[in-house]
Amino acid sequence: MNTPTRPVPKPAQKDAYTLILDAIDSGVYKPGDRLVESELAERFGVSRTPIREALQRLETQSLLTRDGRSLIVSSLDHNQMAELYVVRCELEGLAASLAARHATGEEIQVLRDMVEEDRALLDDPSALARANRRFHKMIHLASHNRYLVQQLDLVHRSMALMATTSLAAEGRGIKALEEHAAIVDAIARRDERAAYSALRDHISVAFVTRLKLDSAGSVEDA
Repeated sequence: MNTPTRPVPKPAQKDAYTLILDAIDSGVYKPGDRLVESELAERFGVSRTPIREALQRLETQSLLTRDGRSLIVSSLDHNQMAELYVVRCELEGLAASLAARHATGEEIQVLRDMVEEDRALLDDPSALARANRRFHKMIHLASHNRYLVQQLDLVHRSMALMATTSLAAEGRGIKALEEHAAIVDAIARRDERAAYSALRDHISVAFVTRLKLDSAGSVEDA
């Protein structure tokens, strides 16, 4: 008797909101770019109705701004960026502190592996920036606090409105990985205070680097 085969589950498809958000996050659409409903529907192969609903949602979240009848990708002014980094410093620091308390051995090993594997990306700031987001997301998850993870997702969503990554600054990549290693070491030691301080300092240095890039006119589309 033949055993009936079970259908292989298909990978979940991303919805229109996620597709547009990913495109902004990856730099396909940059601050100031105009988003056209029909063009987005064609690019992503979805109907215009979910695109329209996604655009409305992104506008509500201030990721898009209305310019007349058009929607453009929002940009952050100096004060908005400073406010965002203040919140990010505290929330990321808290995540690292909780990770030092709750992270499993497997999660810590994944973090260590990420630091080592990311060294191969030092010559590619865009790839390093994507890896950096994965590293921070892993720390958020290792905090084992769903409400904190939700808030950090909102913060990182707004980070997508920055034109480029601070990791593009000369020498910042290797320094950032050294800071990542120090954060993981503190988490592995279960030193909550050291983990909090290491991650908070890491975000602070990134902010200073971004300010220097901005003032020097080195940030793309600045």
